[in-house]
Amino acid sequence: MHGRCLQAAILEDKYKGGEGGKKQFCVSTQHYSFAVNAFVDLIKEYGQDEYDFSLRETQTYEIIEDVARMRSEIGILFLNDFNEAVIRKILKAHDLTFHELFIATPHVFISRNHPLASQKVITNEMLMPYPYLSFEQGEHNSFYFSEEIFSVSERKKNIRVRDRATLFNLLIGLNGYTVCSGIIDRNLNGEEIISVPLAEESNMRIGYIAHHKGMLSRLGTTYLETLQKYTGVPSKE
Repeated sequence: MHGRCLQAAILEDKYKGGEGGKKQFCVSTQHYSFAVNAFVDLIKEYGQDEYDFSLRETQTYEIIEDVARMRSEIGILFLNDFNEAVIRKILKAHDLTFHELFIATPHVFISRNHPLASQKVITNEMLMPYPYLSFEQGEHNSFYFSEEIFSVSERKKNIRVRDRATLFNLLIGLNGYTVCSGIIDRNLNGEEIISVPLAEESNMRIGYIAHHKGMLSRLGTTYLETLQKYTGVPSKE
């Protein structure tokens, strides 16, 4: 979906009430189950006879580019004390604004059969013997674009993957771990994956980015409202 077409669809939705024609909506996001669940609900509610919806689980820099070029109306990512200055600088250069949705405390995703599965809280030191799994960021594979929280602790075993299914298979098969928001969906992630609080890391401010020169369509607004159902935290915007 090209940026010009997306913006035209947003304008039509605003000024003609969104009646008639094929409904169009695109969101780009880091790998969050709540983003997928909200997308499913949006299609169930608005996916009538004709629609053209896109959900892009993709790399962080591509999320920013998608929204900047109006390929996507909304992008979902997180900021924290480590990456915020760099990400906000890039957002400003692309005329994008970050809107906080909720604050998440860092958690570790591990297998239900992992040796640390019985722990109430896990530290980085306890994780050192196990493989660390993260999502590949392509040409922009710097710590600042990571979907996982950067840690000053050295990680001796690192595996990068491109998709959610591979990551979860390796979590189970290799007793690996990844760092995330802690919001887990058993329908998407399976019964074998659990979430355990991670000590000594800064909180994740999860939110959405949008073009500050643009406007949210009715579908975009509804999508953001639907997200709240799966995060359990009212939107601040």
